[in-house]
Amino acid sequence: MTPLERRYRRLLRAYPRAYRSAHGDELLDVLLGHTDPKRSRPPLKEAAGLLVNGLRERVWQATTAPMWADGLHLGVTALCAAHLSGWLPYATSIPVWCALSTLGLILTIMGRFRLALPLVLLTGIKSWTLGTGVVFVDATLLPIEPAFLMHDALYGNSGPIGAAAWSLPACAGLAILAVRGERPRRRSLWWPAVVPLLAVADPAWMALDDPSPLVLVRVVAEAATLAGAVWAGRMTGDQRWALAAALYLVAGSTAFGEHLVDQSRQNLAYWGLLAFLTLVAAVAPRGSRTRAFD
Repeated sequence: MTPLERRYRRLLRAYPRAYRSAHGDELLDVLLGHTDPKRSRPPLKEAAGLLVNGLRERVWQATTAPMWADGLHLGVTALCAAHLSGWLPYATSIPVWCALSTLGLILTIMGRFRLALPLVLLTGIKSWTLGTGVVFVDATLLPIEPAFLMHDALYGNSGPIGAAAWSLPACAGLAILAVRGERPRRRSLWWPAVVPLLAVADPAWMALDDPSPLVLVRVVAEAATLAGAVWAGRMTGDQRWALAAALYLVAGSTAFGEHLVDQSRQNLAYWGLLAFLTLVAAVAPRGSRTRAFD
């Protein structure tokens, strides 16, 4: 295998597995036939086109799953990831609870809703008790100081509402999915990689008037993800990404709104941006064309 072919095959991984199985070899032959064999790397424009088209195909393939169940599943997955991210900097102090939260996220990703629900509920109750100082299951010494990334104590800028803001909506969503008895498609196992990106700031108080580089990581990640939801909805005419975005916004706004009167203008402007992008994600699918699958 030549270096050129090897790099083309890597780029083709941007496409869904089913698409590669059906059309991968044919597409690879076309690419190699139209590229100078003396090259060791694909042309930049061609490489970018493969990545964009592969992402577009993945988005289209996502619409084959039931819309409302899949959108709810996506939103619940994001909430579970956000909840775990809040605990990640404190993992050395509450290792068992972080492990349970991680297991709940993995089961949610796999679509095992009935198994995930009790774990997410249990860790959600623990979050609320940590935010209120109530003993639950095991006595935890408060305040819980971070081991890395953060400087404030766990829920030091949040009250009881903010502490439970991510897990309670996730529990409600999991309960609905479990009652339906329907298993949407499994989410990507890359979802746990999102957790460190969200772990760099407390959403209840992100101090955007003087942001650190780590805080900006979360800001960019959230804004870029919602912008992606707008793009996906507009391209497919599908509301599943808008539903997931709305769930995430409601949970985040609950934590943020607990100290609304004390938020800076920068914080208010940022949450206004998230609300605007979520609204656009809900409106974008209207009038868009849908695509039929065999």
